[in-house]
Amino acid sequence: MTKSAMKSIFISAGHSHTDPGASGSGVREADIVLEFRDLLANALEARGVPFRRDGREGENLPLSQAVKMAAEADIAIEFHCNAFSNPSASGVETLSGPEHLELGARICEVVSKTLGIRNRGAKGEASGQHSRLAFISRGRGIIVELFFISNPDDMVKYQRRKMTLAEELADLLEEVARA
Repeated sequence: MTKSAMKSIFISAGHSHTDPGASGSGVREADIVLEFRDLLANALEARGVPFRRDGREGENLPLSQAVKMAAEADIAIEFHCNAFSNPSASGVETLSGPEHLELGARICEVVSKTLGIRNRGAKGEASGQHSRLAFISRGRGIIVELFFISNPDDMVKYQRRKMTLAEELADLLEEVARA
């Protein structure tokens, strides 16, 4: 399949410097997911897989622009970190509309296996703390809660395996884009 015949991919880092999201172990969610989005971008680029992202390396665009870009893609993924008051809460989960539950489940499998954390599964948009999320409802995307930033063990596992995780997710996205 030629590059032009591949499904289009858009990757986004949730949160920003103005809205840093959750924090844990002295690290902000916005910083983690921006770094991970860029690691994944590098892995996709190395495979020759065309993609777009919400900003240049090291920065991201406002949510309104990311949602618009997501709506134009066949596959749109925004990365986040989960957080909970109980530091033992652990695992990966995805939130999406029904059309992306299968891909969400595959993403959860890859993250769970690669990081060695619990697979909390692919869930519908209303399963999160908000009943509607713009990236899903208007952007038709998948939100990936990579791990619990409030769980020190999840954080260590992520830090040790983030490069491998980017490579594994790039493999999955390349496969899906070519299908």
